[in-house]
Amino acid sequence: MHRQQMAKGAALPISALMPEPSYAAEARHTAFRAPEPNFVLAVALMLVASVFFAGMAGLIRYGSQDLHPFQLAFLRSAFGILFMLPWLMKSGIGILRTSRIGLISVRGLTAASAMFAFFWALSVMPLAEAVALSFTAPFFVTVLAVIFLNEIVRARRWTAVAVGFLGAMIILRPDGGAVAWPALAVLFSALMMAGSIICIKKLSRTEPTNAIYLWMVIYLAPITFVPALFVWKNPTWEQLGVAAGIGFAGTVGHLLVTRAFGLAETTALMPFDFARLIFSALVGYLFFSQQPDIWTVVGATIIAVAGIYIARREARAERARRAALTARATA
Repeated sequence: MHRQQMAKGAALPISALMPEPSYAAEARHTAFRAPEPNFVLAVALMLVASVFFAGMAGLIRYGSQDLHPFQLAFLRSAFGILFMLPWLMKSGIGILRTSRIGLISVRGLTAASAMFAFFWALSVMPLAEAVALSFTAPFFVTVLAVIFLNEIVRARRWTAVAVGFLGAMIILRPDGGAVAWPALAVLFSALMMAGSIICIKKLSRTEPTNAIYLWMVIYLAPITFVPALFVWKNPTWEQLGVAAGIGFAGTVGHLLVTRAFGLAETTALMPFDFARLIFSALVGYLFFSQQPDIWTVVGATIIAVAGIYIARREARAERARRAALTARATA
């Protein structure tokens, strides 16, 4: 009972749940709900978090000019462990007790796969395009929830999923030519991120949120270290600073998102999460001379609208489930 209460009420740690593309998607499934919402502050936190996430994407792009994305992924994971050490020392090793090591392992593998794919894609494709495609994660979550959680999805949500993937196809613009491997890598990252979210939904029923994150960090470091060995290059102090900056930006960004979802309803805040598209495009334009074309803008808009609609439908379904459980408990 105590562990269940912690899982439902504990705030997320001051470290980013990796991988980076879908913090909001993860946080909205686990964030602590404050009793007195403050919508204006929540919006401000979401916008500032979007700036940090866009900066993180820019640092990944910049750092990958000298270091392989796989090595950056390992360094990011290593800094994640450093960020978690103070919390672990305070909470004690007992926080890691679990009877669900299998599901935790799956979560670690899916998170690592998503990180590898997204980091590599950011190193070779425009930031705005990569971030836009990463927002397809909620569509994959809808599909996987039907398969693994036995959730009932009706026609409207399936239509929104189809429309969202149509937006992704507009960005991809398949024309029979060369395969757009970087874009496909982002979609694979979104799929793995969705798998990680499904694991979180299951784990959060019994495990404290901080423990879920810490276990992921523990898994990420050795998983990312093995591929990093094959492309290893001794980093300079500047490159270590860039890696630390990636970790810092992800940490602060996720902390802000988690706090925002604790201050206001998810459905009200989700539109502001798409500010990451704007800030990422701005970072790409200012620092890497990248300018999104009209098809990226159109596709990203369609993805955003479909994603917001799915978030609203999920919130409505969740409220209905809670009402039914409450009525059943009091009957």
